[in-house]
Amino acid sequence: MQYILTAIQWNPSPEIFSIGPVTLRWYSMMFLAGFMIGFQIMKRFFIHEKQPIEWLDSLLIYLMIGTIVGARLGHCIFYDWDYYGSSLPHFIEMFIPVRFGDGWPGDFMDFKFIGFRGLASHGGAIAIIIMMWLFSRNITKKPMLWILDRVVIPVALTGMFIRLGNLMNSEIIGRASDAPWAFIFEKVDDVARHPAQLYESMSYLAIFVFMMWQYWKTNAKDKLGFLFGTFLALLWTARFIIEFFKKSQGGFEESLNVGLSTGQLLSIPFILAGIFFMVTAKETK
Repeated sequence: MQYILTAIQWNPSPEIFSIGPVTLRWYSMMFLAGFMIGFQIMKRFFIHEKQPIEWLDSLLIYLMIGTIVGARLGHCIFYDWDYYGSSLPHFIEMFIPVRFGDGWPGDFMDFKFIGFRGLASHGGAIAIIIMMWLFSRNITKKPMLWILDRVVIPVALTGMFIRLGNLMNSEIIGRASDAPWAFIFEKVDDVARHPAQLYESMSYLAIFVFMMWQYWKTNAKDKLGFLFGTFLALLWTARFIIEFFKKSQGGFEESLNVGLSTGQLLSIPFILAGIFFMVTAKETK
């Protein structure tokens, strides 16, 4: 057990402060920071390309709805369907931030407010694509790939912030490790583990920096779908690799028994789609 003595003890409070029933959590702050910084990045893109700034308010709303609703449904369907699909009360819990007790529906007061626990990035990615289709159809009247090419850049940065929030929550932890940078997540157990949240966070930051370089220093933004494809290929490849260092998050991986995690299986279609968009992208004005 010598490696445990050299591991990083990790036991931060997930809460920044609490005043009565109101609690501000690090995860919420990281989520908000990602959206606010992403908004400023998109504003810079729009000014550079002389696009209407008025579109940004609608874009933020479309993105927030898609991210939160999609990530929530993605978790419930991909990772915890055994629970949410087992009964009507559990199914309803997918859409509202409460958990019903055994007395439901006879006792309407038999419930507990728990918030929306569990968000899956794959579900969020699918929902963002759908919402950007609606945004393009209703607001910009441009091809959907035009907005996707730009919005995925701040999305990568937002992913970095969200994984830092997971780190503060001591969730999405890694497998046991004897690496000198291993973390002991004291809220979970006394095992030294890979800080998988940091691995993902650093990967997403690197992808963000690379794509910012592509946008400003190359003609990538003029190739419809190329930046979007780059994002899909890089981010989900990073996710696929990092899953080898993660503790299993559950899902349908056990029923398929192919040696890959649920996260890896869900990442493969995104990687293939990314390669497709990169190969078929054509320069346009």
